[in-house]
Amino acid sequence: MVLVGVLASGCYARLQALPDGISFAGPAHPTTDVEFLADLTWVDESGVRSVSQEIFDAVFDVIGAAERAIVVDMFLFNDFQGDAPETTRALSGELTDTLIARKRERPGIDIIVISDPVNTVYGGIDSKHFDALRDAGIDVVVTDLTALRDSNPLYSALWRLTFGWLGNSKRPGVMPSPFGDDRVTLRSYLALLNFKANHRKVVIADDGADGVVGLVTSANPHDGSSAHGNVALRFRGAVVADLWETERAVVEFSRGDSPALVFDAAEVGVERESEATVQVVTEGKIYAAVLQMLASAGAGDDIDVAAFYLSNLEVVDALVAAQARGAHVRVLLDPNKDAFGYEKSGIPNRPVGSVLHRRGVHVRWCDTHGEQCHAKMIIVRRASGDAELLLGSANFTRRNLEDYNLETSVIVAGDLDTPAIRDASEYFQLVWANEPGRRFSVGYEVFADDSAFKRFRYWVAERTGFGTF
Repeated sequence: MVLVGVLASGCYARLQALPDGISFAGPAHPTTDVEFLADLTWVDESGVRSVSQEIFDAVFDVIGAAERAIVVDMFLFNDFQGDAPETTRALSGELTDTLIARKRERPGIDIIVISDPVNTVYGGIDSKHFDALRDAGIDVVVTDLTALRDSNPLYSALWRLTFGWLGNSKRPGVMPSPFGDDRVTLRSYLALLNFKANHRKVVIADDGADGVVGLVTSANPHDGSSAHGNVALRFRGAVVADLWETERAVVEFSRGDSPALVFDAAEVGVERESEATVQVVTEGKIYAAVLQMLASAGAGDDIDVAAFYLSNLEVVDALVAAQARGAHVRVLLDPNKDAFGYEKSGIPNRPVGSVLHRRGVHVRWCDTHGEQCHAKMIIVRRASGDAELLLGSANFTRRNLEDYNLETSVIVAGDLDTPAIRDASEYFQLVWANEPGRRFSVGYEVFADDSAFKRFRYWVAERTGFGTF
């Protein structure tokens, strides 16, 4: 009977209906106002690391201009550090202070902050940032992950039947926190092993006039991540109403109520005529869009991919197939060696890089020195002159693409001269080819790894959900 219960729990949690508003694909809205942003990290000839950042500067500008409403949904929102602290920026404190300052300047403004329970170690500790925001009158919503499907079904099936009912305690536990100096209970670790998250990185706010701004990024307000390479899109227009609908859905299934704050079509500004479009996609609809973009590319087309994690088997096959059809495919991967002071195994990117390289795809590695190459971006430039750009929070993995995590990405479609597509293409060329005095990437041979054992480990983790990627 116990085995039957576990199997039933696993099947239900793997196949349960998604909450309303999840796995969303909005219409492609005409746009004349979409901007590509990037954070860059490089080393010079002496190996000295430097950074150039614009994403969170843009986030703070958006917040500082708002008069009526702000929505922030961010996965990692904490100052947790590893054994080698990152000193680039205290982003979690900057974001907390910026939101509180705007609330004090405009007491009537509605602000909602949505985030993931990883920031409280799954209920095991208090978040000083969440507490400060609440004390300032800001609404903080911690996502209810139990409403989502289980990516690690063999473990989560047992957890849901047993330890999941126990909740957690903020009393000091006996175990060291996996993310900081606190002590947590065993229940924090047991919740962590479900391996799922609200992984989105979204900002929405009015612009202080008669429009609304949306920003979707791969960057987190996390001190330990503050030197990471990241990308973002900032945009205006009716598409922002779609973005808000995806965020309202998270509030509703996490807390059971609908926020009074609304961004509707009347508030987002006039939709202007344009051949360029922007579209919001979340969860599994990102997966469908990625496969469609890659399947549509052929002879004479260019595909550029920048990925922190690339492991989804269908996406890998689609890249190989596009190369075989005559597309020119370039894949820039994080070497998966750095994680907040800890050394990683290189899985999944190094075994995936080996597969791609052997099949004729051009592969390079980000030259990381403690930070991570954290972008999740695909650009397809067609010989016809048309082009598409997809970027956002979703890594190209089973967990990120197949309706397990919460994810948000944006697709810009236009021609080669569409500013966001042109700027993203120039960014990719810079980090791919380097330039005098600035080295962003290294050749495939530097981190080449043909280990059959690692390929097997990657394949098992990707297929079963037992991996952390």
